[in-house]
Amino acid sequence: MNRRPLLSRVAESVYWMGRYIERAENVARFVDVNLHLMLGGSEVDLSEQWRPIIDTTGDSAAFEKRYGDPTRENVIEFLTFDPENPNSILSCLRAARENARTVRDTISSEMWEQANKLYLMIMDEGARNRAAHSAHDLFAAIKLGSHLFQGITDSTMSHNEAWNFIRLGRMLERGDKTSRIIDVKYFLLLPKVEDVGTSIDDVQWSAVLRSVSAFEMYRKRFGRIQPDRIAEFLLLDGEFPRSVRHCLVESGIALHAITGTPLGGFSNPAEQHLGQLRAELNYASVADIIAGGLHEFLDGLQTKLNLIDECVFSTFFAMRPLSDAASA
Repeated sequence: MNRRPLLSRVAESVYWMGRYIERAENVARFVDVNLHLMLGGSEVDLSEQWRPIIDTTGDSAAFEKRYGDPTRENVIEFLTFDPENPNSILSCLRAARENARTVRDTISSEMWEQANKLYLMIMDEGARNRAAHSAHDLFAAIKLGSHLFQGITDSTMSHNEAWNFIRLGRMLERGDKTSRIIDVKYFLLLPKVEDVGTSIDDVQWSAVLRSVSAFEMYRKRFGRIQPDRIAEFLLLDGEFPRSVRHCLVESGIALHAITGTPLGGFSNPAEQHLGQLRAELNYASVADIIAGGLHEFLDGLQTKLNLIDECVFSTFFAMRPLSDAASA
């Protein structure tokens, strides 16, 4: 398939625009789940209540160097407003806005306006005050702003190659972050491998479901709150839009729409690795996952998702010699 260098740059910009908007939303969910867990009456030492979030983001070294103790205030500042943390909500929305600015002739004006509005909201002088006194309201506004961007994208942009790159980036990001939200829960309340699968307070698990907008759909599907069923729903359900499996299915559809390769086959490493991971989840059972260690499974899943992202970059965005590009 012929791709001009300009198209590659545009594709990369819209892909990362989609990822960064989704990442900002999911970091908001990430922090919000811990706020819900605290309200749920966790027996975890408050001095350690926020450490698992930093550990599971992979940013613990940078955090400890600059902030020290993982207090509520320090963690929220680092994950929400820190311009030097590339994964903070502010940094993600700034990057999404910049990517949107560079492709304004590709996206709709409504998309640009919403991306800009989200960025200005987090940059507003009152945002830190909202984080200190009404954190749930701030994170709810970020999540709603992301939902608006997604809806605007789907209803105002042609469903062409650029739209599929946005969709691909969004779904890969969402699948990764759903797995990390589950991981935070197990880090926080089930720190020992032998504790995995034991009975946990329903309020705590309900908070996790609510933080990924899954509470009502889970209850319609399974009824009672059960940790193994929750893990099954958020990892393996084929219909819930924030489950990891569903995200991988949607990512695969978008990727194959971009390349024109029939579903079930592959023409590049990104399609190959995504198809393998999708097949793995299609035939996985939650009992086997928990028996082997849920954290270990999630860690491996995140590694495979990172590999897929690297393959997307090397296949579509990496600079290639002119002779290679001409024959692609």
